[in-house]
Amino acid sequence: MSDALDFIVIGAGFSGVEAAYTLDRAGARFAVLEARDRIGGRAYTTPLDGTKTYVDLGGQWVGPTQDALLEMLDELGIETFKTYTEGRSVLSLGDKVRTYAGTIPKLNPLSLIELGLVMNRLERMARAVNLERPWETPDADRLDSTTLASFLDRNLRTRSARSVLDAGLETVFAASAGEISLLHALFYFKSGTSLENLITTGGGAQDARIDGGMQSVVEARARSIRDRIRLEHVVVGIEQKSASVRVHIRERESLEAKRVIVAIPPALASRIHYSPALSPLRDQLTQRVPMGTVIKCFAVYEEPFWRGRGLSGQGVFDEGVVQACFDNSPRDASCGMLVGFSLANRARPLLGMSQEERRELVLESFARAFGPEARAPKRYLDKSWAEEEFSRGCYTGLMSPGAWIGYGKALARPEGRIHFAGTETASRWNGYFEGAILAGRRAAREVLESER
Repeated sequence: MSDALDFIVIGAGFSGVEAAYTLDRAGARFAVLEARDRIGGRAYTTPLDGTKTYVDLGGQWVGPTQDALLEMLDELGIETFKTYTEGRSVLSLGDKVRTYAGTIPKLNPLSLIELGLVMNRLERMARAVNLERPWETPDADRLDSTTLASFLDRNLRTRSARSVLDAGLETVFAASAGEISLLHALFYFKSGTSLENLITTGGGAQDARIDGGMQSVVEARARSIRDRIRLEHVVVGIEQKSASVRVHIRERESLEAKRVIVAIPPALASRIHYSPALSPLRDQLTQRVPMGTVIKCFAVYEEPFWRGRGLSGQGVFDEGVVQACFDNSPRDASCGMLVGFSLANRARPLLGMSQEERRELVLESFARAFGPEARAPKRYLDKSWAEEEFSRGCYTGLMSPGAWIGYGKALARPEGRIHFAGTETASRWNGYFEGAILAGRRAAREVLESER
């Protein structure tokens, strides 16, 4: 590959690969620098030893209105299959375990009414958000200085309604309601179509899974540009000059190009040394967009035994280390698999534990929902994303209180010859692979137009 480069893309997740793919179609000369020894970023699929079964340790679902990803799947000839939803779901609330049908757990009448009213109010408020410029949303100052938790404190009085909604929202954000501004929560709901869509499995954000796993999609997309992706290239510095950018790489020679696209989360972008320094607004922004906290936990069984009992494999827990679980069995049900999400404050005590120690706590939740058989999987594994050096958390970066109003303008705005991609910069489906794809395309268009 010629050393003369038009552009450098930092990060080979969905956003960086899509940016590079767009540049390639425009005939540009570029290189993609990826710190890991693989492409995919937060899409990470791994096979189970000695079997044809795989697990998505990272993101795994696709749903309606994620049009760019769905079109990509069609173009690449990659099939999907529906998430298993047949049967009743389980709600573990206090000392009781009950089952229910549909998306919303069945609570006592007062709690159910209150839950419905609060969710409807959040939906109405979200519709008023300006997705392209959230800081221009009506009453943005108040919304961004209020946490989502403060809103719930004022509007939910019944313990069961609050417990169920907390578990659901933590599953959406991988963060507690106290960590997120109300404005960001409303932005996120509208960005992903609606709150109801984000928490719904069949027909919602968790509608379908990918044959071969989500990482296979980004790998297929990268096939035509694979020779320009350089793995284990850790970017440590970006030096802007009058007509070019020099990118410094740990223990390797630096590269120079006309412009660079930084396609990694703000929390990681802040670890790069910039010369000259970025604007104070951008630098302050990156200090206010922390990553969520999630441990994704898998238990593999001989068969999906819960299906024979009329259960969907979905569960919601108000206590224990797991907030929610789903049936994650392969398409042919050749084995049974539950996937559980340990998130936010429930996950943090587990970060210092071994996988074996976490196993016992996770299986305790599964057994509570599906019976003692759930305590004896043939295999257990989990992925703690906070321990990933080149992610530092998942699912996405979250705007803390005050960040949209004070610093939001700097989120996707170029800094000289440095441009920004990544799902955190997307207005539609922010935090999802759909948003990553759209952000990659937008950043590629920016650099191409800048050099015309």
